[in-house]
Amino acid sequence: MPRLCKFILPSTILLFAISAINAADLTPPSGDSSILKENAALEELWNEGAFTEGVAVSPTGKIYFSDISDGETPGRILKFDPASGQTIVFSTDSGQSNGLMFDRDGNLIAACGANAGKIALCKIGKDGSVTKVVSKYKGKVLNSPNDLVIHPNGSIYFSDPRYLGPEPIELDHMSVFRYEPKTNTITRVTRTITKPNGVILSPDAKTLYVAETNNGTTDISKANDPGLKKRMTLNAFPIKKNGTLGKRRILHDFGDQLGVDGMTVDTNGNIYAAVRSADRFGIVVFDPSGKEKAYIPTPDLPTNCCFGIGKEKSTLYITAGKGLYRIQLKSVGSHPATS
Repeated sequence: MPRLCKFILPSTILLFAISAINAADLTPPSGDSSILKENAALEELWNEGAFTEGVAVSPTGKIYFSDISDGETPGRILKFDPASGQTIVFSTDSGQSNGLMFDRDGNLIAACGANAGKIALCKIGKDGSVTKVVSKYKGKVLNSPNDLVIHPNGSIYFSDPRYLGPEPIELDHMSVFRYEPKTNTITRVTRTITKPNGVILSPDAKTLYVAETNNGTTDISKANDPGLKKRMTLNAFPIKKNGTLGKRRILHDFGDQLGVDGMTVDTNGNIYAAVRSADRFGIVVFDPSGKEKAYIPTPDLPTNCCFGIGKEKSTLYITAGKGLYRIQLKSVGSHPATS
């Protein structure tokens, strides 16, 4: 979920040493010992961005993530190599990409937002170029695609809220859509979620989890207005055979606290949610029923997370504030789109 910020672009190639965050600066992770390793600590990998988001693992194990700009300069996509510890700029103009995910064919798909962005579901080329895949629903421009998840059958579920950006709003709703690449069709699949944010699939791809992160306004400068009507929930929807969704089930209601941004899951079906509540922010791990199982504090408000693959299948990567972080866990990541 983007916020406005000013920054100066670093050089094209960025080399930074990986350093562990001082344990005294953060409360240690807590919770289920089947998830957390004893004495596991968060590592800072890179911290030179504006607003990092959309962390995703490639088929080669490289970690890609978005760096969303203030709109006066281009957003970027960066690439972290776990083997070398190097972070480089992969795309110098990302179209304000937010959520990222690789499909079964190795294509990087991005939810590109407003505020001088593409406002579309996009494909990122091997050279970092950005091509719109779908930008309208029933002839009207989308609000600001935020996050996405790719089903094993190739269809793409993506959220379309609006948190910031001066562009005119054409749709009278903020929804989750399903895009079918084979037929080039887009379908609205939610009507009970007032403002969707993060989306992720269960390991068996039969449930879609959706974060409802309704801050009550499309103007982020007014987000702290106490008079705004807000709605912050974590939800589960069964996926029908035709790709539409069944009845909503609320797993957790955050009340007056800011809720979930991005999410990922492990092979046991646990949900790793980037919770931005001011009183207790970090990665909160919920079981499929919504019961909290573990808590991983972060040094800044988190936005998203994903597991690595191969030797890093139990490494959780996290975007928070201006940076990229990781922590070693016992649990193993699930990747329904590519497994």
